[in-house]
Amino acid sequence: MTQSRIELPGARKRSYVFALTPLADAMFQLLIFFMLTSSLTPYSLLTLASGPGTASGDTQEQVQEEPSGADSDPAATWTVEDGQVLANGQAFGFDSLPQLAEILVTADTPRIMLISSPRARVQDLVTVLEILAAAQITSVQIVSMGGP
Repeated sequence: MTQSRIELPGARKRSYVFALTPLADAMFQLLIFFMLTSSLTPYSLLTLASGPGTASGDTQEQVQEEPSGADSDPAATWTVEDGQVLANGQAFGFDSLPQLAEILVTADTPRIMLISSPRARVQDLVTVLEILAAAQITSVQIVSMGGP
């Protein structure tokens, strides 16, 4: 005689299995997402050297004064605006800045003072600094005009 086991509908033993596959899939998807959205190109490093500065509450009149000290070299003054540079009362786009930088080099103007206006973006200032570095102008003083 064979014994048969009768199971009641609610009496079945439940077994829970914890599977790591969905968790691993989610982690790989996150890894791929972050790898694709991150930038793999190295950023340009800007070498900045600090020098004698002035108080943070500078006005435009104080900025345009010749700095005191033994340096008597001429300095050009550029005002960095949103997408343009003001030099000698004229507005120049960033595409004409390499020619302006070459003019400064040929005129033996080793220093330049960049005045950052409140409308200027950080990228505008970085673009101007990269153009000046490409023209071998290394003595650059950056001054903030202040915001409203």
